[in-house]
Amino acid sequence: MEIVEGVIHNAIHILQNIGPISGVVLILLESIFPVLPLAVFIALNVTSFGYIFGFIISWISTCVGCLMSFYFFRYFFRGKLERYLNHKKSKSIKQAKKIKKKIDTISFTNLVLITALPFTPAFLINIAGGLSKISKEKFTFALLIGKLSIVYFWGYIGKSFIDSMMDIGTIIKICLLLIGAYVLSKIIGKKMNLE
Repeated sequence: MEIVEGVIHNAIHILQNIGPISGVVLILLESIFPVLPLAVFIALNVTSFGYIFGFIISWISTCVGCLMSFYFFRYFFRGKLERYLNHKKSKSIKQAKKIKKKIDTISFTNLVLITALPFTPAFLINIAGGLSKISKEKFTFALLIGKLSIVYFWGYIGKSFIDSMMDIGTIIKICLLLIGAYVLSKIIGKKMNLE
């Protein structure tokens, strides 16, 4: 236990000495290498730089990282996938086309909610979004809204996940954030014509 505490203390000390750019780099690296623990990086940012500044660093960084992944798949792989699906005829290709069509036509609200759920793998959302016909604006706004609850969740809960999940106040706050994300997505979806 002392070893783990020492590692965490050293990581926080290093982050504080290097500055906020280190927190940004950690989260951008997680966007490139999804096996890295986003929850740990957000918790480190919040611990190192405070709840407000750590939250802002983490939210902006995770949104930028997700957009980098989205644009990478949009520009380098979407055309290849379209050509492949249009030239092949098999049962599995038909199934893939159905799935792609569902992703292409996902509502803005559903995209926000999927993005806002803490255990949804972000890299899959980024890849699916990049390979689909979802507009850049729709994906970006869904990301900006949905990532608010994820960053809050991991920042607040990341330090002590099990203890926090026993706290009804935390669960209520997360539910309120999800409801808020839903309402905000409906309003922005209508105003920006993203549905």
